[in-house]
Formats: sequence, C-alpha cells, structure tokens
Amino acid sequence: MTDTDNETFHPGPTEYIQIGIILAVLTALEVAVYFIDVGSPIVVPSLLILTAMKFLLVVFWFMHLRFDTPLFRRLFFGGLVLAGVIYAIVAATFYLGSA
Repeated sequence: MTDTDNETFHPGPTEYIQIGIILAVLTALEVAVYFIDVGSPIVVPSLLILTAMKFLLVVFWFMHLRFDTPLFRRLFFGGLVLAGVIYAIVAATFYLGSA
C-alpha cells in the first residue's frame, strides 16, 4: 500500500474561489433582504435559510468535513446539536424565569 492509496480528494484553488463567490452572492442576498422591505413575515425565515446555507458551505468545504471520515462529521454535528439543546434550555430558563 502506498501513500497515494490513503489520499482523498481535496478541493483546489478554483473550487475555493467558486465557493467564495457563492458566499459573496449569498451575503449580498442577505443584505438585500434586510434593506429591501419585502414584508416582515418573510424576512426572518429567508435570512435564517441564507445563513444556514452559508454555514453549511463553510463547514463542508473550508473545514473539510465533506472529505473527512464520517466519525468527524458525527462528532461535529453531535456537538452542534448538543450546543443547540443547551442554548434552548438556557433560553427557556430565562424566558420562564421572567414570567
């Protein structure tokens, strides 16, 4: 077995530039949604969706989770879920504590 057998695909500079352009376009859309009054019920969900898309692009490409072993993906997303649960518990505690 040689060293090339264990190598996995990693994106090159061209793919990083493409992802950077996509992130810039998504950021421009976020700014446009915020500044253009499109109606209050749609602003928050659309900003959350755009933010989630940017987050996933950064996580999978720039943090290389797309190319790592499934163990690292599980650890990352498990920690993310745990942080979300803790955040929700703390937020609920503050909300219920003030009522």
